[in-house]
Amino acid sequence: MKQHPGRPGGVLGGIDWDRWSVVLLKPDCVRRNLIKPVLDRLSTAAEIVHHELVTVEDWQIFVHYWDLLVDRHWIPGLDIPTCLRTTYAGQQVGIALAHGPSGTPQRLRDLLGHFDPAQAQPGTIRADLGTDSFDAARADRRLVENLVHTSDDPQATSRDFGTWFGADRHQLLDRCA
Repeated sequence: MKQHPGRPGGVLGGIDWDRWSVVLLKPDCVRRNLIKPVLDRLSTAAEIVHHELVTVEDWQIFVHYWDLLVDRHWIPGLDIPTCLRTTYAGQQVGIALAHGPSGTPQRLRDLLGHFDPAQAQPGTIRADLGTDSFDAARADRRLVENLVHTSDDPQATSRDFGTWFGADRHQLLDRCA
């Protein structure tokens, strides 16, 4: 049985989040019909135990990219809230849940490559399947299209699970407990 987290925003207690990762297949991945190829590549490091398509709500993308909102000065001249809303709100994304050995969040992140597909190492998902660059995005005053996000670490996985699945869907975690 899953436990109340004991702290606000904790989503669920009693879960080894270091064995889980939430995958966000971004609108460009969906638009380019790359969900299956991306998930296939991620499945070399962890089992994809569930995936589905969802339509993004404003609150979800603002919670998901809280760090980008806090550090918005990192990309001067770009209206981050508007870019997030334009790129994501009302758009379809894929969400997936991956389970594997301890260190799964980092294993999956390593498969992605650099956030800028133009700087990602060959053999990574963003280098091999990406078509955008940070420089092109800046010139167009938009966010870079880089196909996919996976949770950064166990704490992010817990937060991402709550954002994209909700604690009421904890049964998704039961098959690998």
